[in-house]
Amino acid sequence: MRSTRIAISAAVLGAVALPVLSAPTATAATAPTVATVASASSCSSLPPLPYAVHTTAVTIRSKATTKSTALGVLYKSHKFTVGKKSGNWLYITDRTTGVKGWVSGTYVYRDVRMCLD
Repeated sequence: MRSTRIAISAAVLGAVALPVLSAPTATAATAPTVATVASASSCSSLPPLPYAVHTTAVTIRSKATTKSTALGVLYKSHKFTVGKKSGNWLYITDRTTGVKGWVSGTYVYRDVRMCLD
């Protein structure tokens, strides 16, 4: 039984591999040209990715602490700019509502770009 499985597996493998091995090889004159993209800059020289809200919503606060007054809510869909950082807190301006204040960097941060150079 076991030798039958091995023989069948080898026959199937041979049937699959045989057309690939017997295919005519392409010469340089008949080979399709492949366009290569020569980048003028590497991935590490690209500007950093923008800040984004990585939760449904985050509270905008008057100071860089959880005990301070809540001024508003920054939703995932809102556009905003980051003015400055203090520890893990970001001072933002919500361009959708005009509210300015501090948000936690735990929920608002930049994605990381992976360079495969």
